[in-house]
Amino acid sequence: MKKLKSTLPNMVIVLTVTTMAAGFLLGFVYRSTAEARNKAANDKLIAAVSTVVSGFDNDPVAECTTVSVGNRQYIVYPARKGDTLTGCAVESSSDKGFSGRITIVVGFDREGNILGYDVTSHAETPGLGAKMGEWFRGEGPRSVIGRNPKAAPLRVSKDGGNVDGITAATISSRAFLEAVNSAAEAADTYYSQFTK
Repeated sequence: MKKLKSTLPNMVIVLTVTTMAAGFLLGFVYRSTAEARNKAANDKLIAAVSTVVSGFDNDPVAECTTVSVGNRQYIVYPARKGDTLTGCAVESSSDKGFSGRITIVVGFDREGNILGYDVTSHAETPGLGAKMGEWFRGEGPRSVIGRNPKAAPLRVSKDGGNVDGITAATISSRAFLEAVNSAAEAADTYYSQFTK
């Protein structure tokens, strides 16, 4: 086989062919794994909803609905026991995290009290903002469990609120609490449909 001369046109041709082959391969792998990625995301969502609300016998993910609050849309997952609505889980997010968007699922009872939460995605700093997955479940003033954001919106103590934020991660704490507060508004809007 004859060796190609090292000229600019030959280098451009080789680089173009290599780049196109890599692009096609990447596209093929992306398309062929789409179903598995979607299933993994759905499984994660089902686990999050099951974590934040309990005691239901329906399929909240299959019965999900969209609620508008202001100019934002929220997905609400109703939890029912028989024909009785016992609570709901709300998917919410904040773009004000230290490293971008924080997405959470928060569970509420019919009175608007927080039953639980699950952080489903974030890009916060490991060891700092990433602690939010467990931090706000702790004991005392850092816990959001059992609180009612509609009665008293949650804010970090550094801003005059009553929730102890994560040490050295105030921006992440603010974003988390913003997402919780907006989820509470969505839950309240959803529940108001049943009390008219």
